[in-house]
Amino acid sequence: MQIETFLFEKNGWMPNNPRFPVLLYKNALGDRQDIGPNDVEDLFRSNGWEPRWRAGVYGYHHYHSTAHEALGFVGGCACLMLGGPGGSRVDVRPGQVLVLPAGVGHCSVRAEKHFLAVGAYPPGQDWDVCRHAADAAALERIQRLPRPATDPVEGKDGLLLDLWR
Repeated sequence: MQIETFLFEKNGWMPNNPRFPVLLYKNALGDRQDIGPNDVEDLFRSNGWEPRWRAGVYGYHHYHSTAHEALGFVGGCACLMLGGPGGSRVDVRPGQVLVLPAGVGHCSVRAEKHFLAVGAYPPGQDWDVCRHAADAAALERIQRLPRPATDPVEGKDGLLLDLWR
Protein backbone atom coordinates (compact mmCIF):
# COMPACT_ATOMS: atom_id res chain seq x y z
CA MET A 1 0.00 0.00 0.00
CA GLN A 2 1.29 3.45 -0.88
CA ILE A 3 1.34 5.81 2.11
CA GLU A 4 2.34 9.46 2.06
CA THR A 5 3.24 11.32 5.27
CA PHE A 6 3.29 15.00 6.22
CA LEU A 7 4.63 16.60 9.39
CA PHE A 8 3.46 20.07 10.33
CA GLU A 9 5.03 22.50 12.79
CA LYS A 10 3.06 25.39 14.28
CA ASN A 11 1.82 27.68 11.50
CA GLY A 12 0.59 31.08 12.65
CA TRP A 13 -2.51 30.42 14.74
CA MET A 14 -2.65 26.73 13.75
CA PRO A 15 -1.00 24.54 16.41
CA ASN A 16 -0.53 21.49 14.15
CA ASN A 17 1.23 18.48 15.64
CA PRO A 18 5.02 18.25 15.31
CA ARG A 19 4.98 14.93 17.19
CA PHE A 20 2.65 12.86 14.96
CA PRO A 21 2.63 12.97 11.13
CA VAL A 22 -0.46 13.02 8.92
CA LEU A 23 -0.85 9.80 6.91
CA LEU A 24 -2.51 9.53 3.48
CA TYR A 25 -3.26 5.92 2.50
CA LYS A 26 -3.48 6.06 -1.30
CA ASN A 27 -5.19 2.68 -1.86
CA ALA A 28 -6.79 1.90 1.49
CA LEU A 29 -9.59 -0.03 -0.23
CA GLY A 30 -7.67 -1.27 -3.24
CA ASP A 31 -8.47 -0.22 -6.80
CA ARG A 32 -12.22 -0.79 -6.56
CA GLN A 33 -14.44 1.62 -8.45
CA ASP A 34 -17.59 0.95 -6.40
CA ILE A 35 -16.53 2.11 -2.94
CA GLY A 36 -19.41 3.22 -0.72
CA PRO A 37 -19.68 4.66 2.78
CA ASN A 38 -20.48 1.26 4.28
CA ASP A 39 -17.18 -0.11 2.94
CA VAL A 40 -15.19 2.64 4.66
CA GLU A 41 -17.20 2.34 7.88
CA ASP A 42 -16.58 -1.44 7.89
CA LEU A 43 -12.83 -0.86 7.38
CA PHE A 44 -12.69 1.59 10.28
CA ARG A 45 -14.79 -0.61 12.61
CA SER A 46 -12.72 -3.71 11.81
CA ASN A 47 -9.63 -1.76 12.87
CA GLY A 48 -11.05 -0.38 16.11
CA TRP A 49 -12.05 3.14 15.02
CA GLU A 50 -15.60 4.46 15.39
CA PRO A 51 -17.28 5.94 12.29
CA ARG A 52 -19.34 8.98 13.34
CA TRP A 53 -20.44 10.92 10.28
CA ARG A 54 -20.81 11.13 6.49
CA ALA A 55 -20.40 14.58 4.90
CA GLY A 56 -17.92 16.85 3.18
CA VAL A 57 -14.94 18.58 4.80
CA TYR A 58 -15.49 22.09 6.17
CA GLY A 59 -14.40 24.87 3.83
CA TYR A 60 -12.70 26.79 6.62
CA HIS A 61 -9.44 26.12 8.45
CA HIS A 62 -9.96 24.23 11.68
CA TYR A 63 -8.37 21.60 13.91
CA HIS A 64 -9.43 19.26 16.68
CA SER A 65 -7.94 19.42 20.17
CA THR A 66 -9.78 16.43 21.64
CA ALA A 67 -9.48 13.71 18.99
CA HIS A 68 -7.40 12.25 16.21
CA GLU A 69 -9.46 11.91 13.01
CA ALA A 70 -9.60 9.46 10.10
CA LEU A 71 -11.29 10.60 6.90
CA GLY A 72 -12.26 7.93 4.38
CA PHE A 73 -13.18 9.23 0.94
CA VAL A 74 -16.01 7.58 -0.98
CA GLY A 75 -17.53 10.01 -3.46
CA GLY A 76 -16.00 12.57 -5.79
CA CYS A 77 -12.60 14.19 -5.53
CA ALA A 78 -11.45 17.17 -3.50
CA CYS A 79 -8.44 19.33 -2.79
CA LEU A 80 -7.76 19.75 0.92
CA MET A 81 -5.31 22.12 2.58
CA LEU A 82 -3.40 20.66 5.51
CA GLY A 83 -1.42 22.54 8.14
CA GLY A 84 -3.41 25.77 8.13
CA PRO A 85 -3.33 28.83 5.85
CA GLY A 86 -0.55 28.51 3.30
CA GLY A 87 -0.10 24.82 4.16
CA SER A 88 0.09 21.82 1.82
CA ARG A 89 -2.59 21.09 -0.76
CA VAL A 90 -3.51 17.43 -1.10
CA ASP A 91 -5.83 15.94 -3.71
CA VAL A 92 -8.01 13.11 -2.38
CA ARG A 93 -10.25 10.61 -4.16
CA PRO A 94 -12.46 7.61 -3.36
CA GLY A 95 -10.60 4.72 -1.76
CA GLN A 96 -8.12 6.90 0.10
CA VAL A 97 -7.93 7.49 3.84
CA LEU A 98 -6.38 10.53 5.54
CA VAL A 99 -5.42 10.31 9.22
CA LEU A 100 -5.08 13.62 11.02
CA PRO A 101 -3.49 13.84 14.45
CA ALA A 102 -5.10 16.26 16.89
CA GLY A 103 -4.03 19.85 16.28
CA VAL A 104 -3.42 19.57 12.54
CA GLY A 105 -5.28 22.18 10.53
CA HIS A 106 -7.38 21.13 7.57
CA CYS A 107 -10.06 22.46 5.25
CA SER A 108 -11.56 21.85 1.84
CA VAL A 109 -10.23 24.15 -0.88
CA ARG A 110 -12.24 22.62 -3.72
CA ALA A 111 -14.62 19.66 -3.90
CA GLU A 112 -16.68 18.03 -6.60
CA LYS A 113 -20.45 18.16 -6.16
CA HIS A 114 -20.67 14.53 -5.01
CA PHE A 115 -17.63 14.60 -2.71
CA LEU A 116 -18.28 12.50 0.41
CA ALA A 117 -16.10 11.58 3.36
CA VAL A 118 -16.65 9.30 6.36
CA GLY A 119 -15.20 10.56 9.63
CA ALA A 120 -14.00 8.19 12.36
CA TYR A 121 -12.24 8.50 15.71
CA PRO A 122 -10.46 6.23 18.19
CA PRO A 123 -12.71 4.86 20.93
CA GLY A 124 -13.42 7.34 23.69
CA GLN A 125 -12.36 10.39 21.67
CA ASP A 126 -14.96 13.01 20.77
CA TRP A 127 -14.02 15.79 18.37
CA ASP A 128 -14.33 19.52 18.81
CA VAL A 129 -13.99 22.14 16.07
CA CYS A 130 -11.39 24.83 16.79
CA ARG A 131 -11.22 27.87 14.49
CA HIS A 132 -8.93 30.12 16.51
CA ALA A 133 -5.46 30.03 18.04
CA ALA A 134 -5.02 27.33 20.64
CA ASP A 135 -4.97 28.55 24.21
CA ALA A 136 -2.89 26.80 26.89
CA ALA A 137 -5.72 24.36 27.67
CA ALA A 138 -6.12 23.30 24.02
CA LEU A 139 -2.37 22.84 23.62
CA GLU A 140 -2.36 20.68 26.75
CA ARG A 141 -5.25 18.54 25.41
CA ILE A 142 -3.41 18.00 22.12
CA GLN A 143 -0.16 17.12 23.89
CA ARG A 144 -1.79 14.68 26.32
CA LEU A 145 -4.10 12.93 23.85
CA PRO A 146 -2.88 9.34 23.63
CA ARG A 147 -2.02 7.70 20.37
CA PRO A 148 -4.67 5.25 19.16
CA ALA A 149 -4.36 1.55 19.98
CA THR A 150 -4.79 0.66 16.29
CA ASP A 151 -4.26 2.05 12.80
CA PRO A 152 -7.65 2.79 11.16
CA VAL A 153 -6.57 1.11 7.91
CA GLU A 154 -4.06 -1.58 8.92
CA GLY A 155 -5.14 -2.44 12.46
CA LYS A 156 -2.71 -3.54 15.18
CA ASP A 157 0.23 -3.89 12.78
CA GLY A 158 -0.23 -0.58 10.97
CA LEU A 159 2.40 1.97 10.09
CA LEU A 160 0.63 4.64 12.16
CA LEU A 161 1.63 2.83 15.36
CA ASP A 162 5.31 2.96 14.36
CA LEU A 163 5.21 6.60 13.26
CA TRP A 164 3.17 7.82 16.22
CA ARG A 165 5.53 6.71 19.01
